[in-house]
Amino acid sequence: MLYIFGHKNPDTDSIVSAIGWAFFKEKKKEKAKAFRLGKLNEETKFALKEFKVPFPPLLKKSQNKEVCLVDHNEFQQSIDDIKFAKIVEIIDHHKINLSLNEPIFVLTKPYGSTSTIIAEIFFQEKINFSQSIAGILLCGILSDTLIFSSPTTTKIDKKIAKKLVKIAKIKDIKLFGKKLLEKKSEIKGPLKEILVKDSKLYEFSQKKVLISQIETLFPEKLISKKKEILKKMEEIKKEKKLFGFCLMITDIVKNSTLFYIISDDFSPFERAFGKIKNNEIYLKGVVSRKKQIVPPLENAF
Repeated sequence: MLYIFGHKNPDTDSIVSAIGWAFFKEKKKEKAKAFRLGKLNEETKFALKEFKVPFPPLLKKSQNKEVCLVDHNEFQQSIDDIKFAKIVEIIDHHKINLSLNEPIFVLTKPYGSTSTIIAEIFFQEKINFSQSIAGILLCGILSDTLIFSSPTTTKIDKKIAKKLVKIAKIKDIKLFGKKLLEKKSEIKGPLKEILVKDSKLYEFSQKKVLISQIETLFPEKLISKKKEILKKMEEIKKEKKLFGFCLMITDIVKNSTLFYIISDDFSPFERAFGKIKNNEIYLKGVVSRKKQIVPPLENAF
């Protein structure tokens, strides 16, 4: 059986693309099952409940299993024992940063979401969607592109979403997308859990930097807790032995990000984004970690 899963601290695109690809495999008469590598966020729960799709089970070990990675390809973002699994497929919309000992099936496209890639394959292969699979893949696209407002959005994302809307029987895509993002904005649980819920670990010149993002309609609720947040970020940085811990508080309405930074050395962050004052910098027009935060940091480091 093929074990299909997205990255740690899964977002909606990571979860629904795994479910969608498992559904595709079943249609091809192949044994496959979707899994998750962490707790589901409120947005993902809403999407799955809306289209009556069961929550995928938690995968604790991948050793000696045949696996497919979706929405990621870096070991530090995957399950802890991924080096002992047999990776046979990767489907992703991020840059490739992986070295393997043998050739495998890799499909990457510079789209706004992995859900777009998977839905496109359904259409190309002329495989019928169920309403539920079409619905959750649409959620993956709307979530990752922030209803097509993110700079990562492509014409293909919009084209595929338009087709999925009909199959999912969504009357108003903007209204539905707003409901989805309202769920994304719900911030629940202990502060530490909130700060790492949507986080990815990167290595820049052998220095570990954790970049977390909270996309919200109500950024002021977080900004009012800045002192408490920075203290907890410092604790997480020490606990994980990081060079730096960054938090993107992304305002979905204004399409901007307040960037909080805890680090031993601010110089690479200032080379990338400008002067940092009181552990923060305001980044107008910045909403994408993948396209607008990581590349400048790679260059700066």
